[in-house]
Amino acid sequence: MNLALVGGRGYTGAELLSLLARHPALSLALASSGSQAGMPVKDACPDWTGDETFVALAPEGVGAAEADAWVLAVPNGVAADWANAIGAAHPGAVILDLSADYRFDGGWTYGLPERHRDALRGAKKISNPGCYATGMQLALLPLLDRLTGVPDAFGVSGYSGAGKTPSPNNDPEHLRDNLLPYKLAGHVHEREVSHQLGRPVRFMPHVAAFFRGISLTLSLDLEEETTPEALLADFEAFYVGEPRVTVRQGIPEVRDVQGTPDCHLGGFTVDARDPRRVTIVAVLDNLLKGAASQALQNLNLALGLDESMGLEA
Repeated sequence: MNLALVGGRGYTGAELLSLLARHPALSLALASSGSQAGMPVKDACPDWTGDETFVALAPEGVGAAEADAWVLAVPNGVAADWANAIGAAHPGAVILDLSADYRFDGGWTYGLPERHRDALRGAKKISNPGCYATGMQLALLPLLDRLTGVPDAFGVSGYSGAGKTPSPNNDPEHLRDNLLPYKLAGHVHEREVSHQLGRPVRFMPHVAAFFRGISLTLSLDLEEETTPEALLADFEAFYVGEPRVTVRQGIPEVRDVQGTPDCHLGGFTVDARDPRRVTIVAVLDNLLKGAASQALQNLNLALGLDESMGLEA
């Protein structure tokens, strides 16, 4: 089986190519980049060993290419032209969109395997979750039926999450000894989580001076009292057998997950003044579990392969 990557020059595209380089059952049909056409793929992905080059491709040209799966690593707002063209030319192919364009569309399968694994098997249209949204949902799902009020999430991302277009949010010098809050109301991932869970959440994103990784601290209220030990047991039971989620009592750190396809959940804390008030910490690599490796999990499921294929080092 083979895969076509549209928009392969960005951080997420490079990560997906790195995973594809060691995947035993998927090969690269093409990688497109409007700005880097003709450049060797290995210049963007040091793990790549082949001689393939990036190609120029427009939606109207997808009919000339053959692939079992197409990954859209394009900016928000432009996926529809590609998805429509691919669907018309290759109706049997899997299309996975990394942008936010289809995360609110019931006609697409939402690609959070821990919640939608059965629906992802054989799916043809997959919307990959956002990076912050992945961490928030994994932290809230075990308690979803017991929540009261509106959960608050304080998130900090490495500056790779701001992409490659120069801005203060991805300028290492501007970020040195600094922490930048941004989009403090209505962030797309706040809306995404609220939509997917069917209840509102509040989200306060920040960007820091490290390159990759996300740390989320969630504060929430439960309908009944609990203890840290009970929370740990609840999360361990909920995620038993999940290959990409690790649960522990201690506070997980970004360095624990950098370069891995996993999310770590922990730091279970209960306020002694009100044992219904709970704090949980989630960490993940925004470029992997928050994007590329989760996309590969979803593609493996959609194509009938083992979910972890190509993810294990």
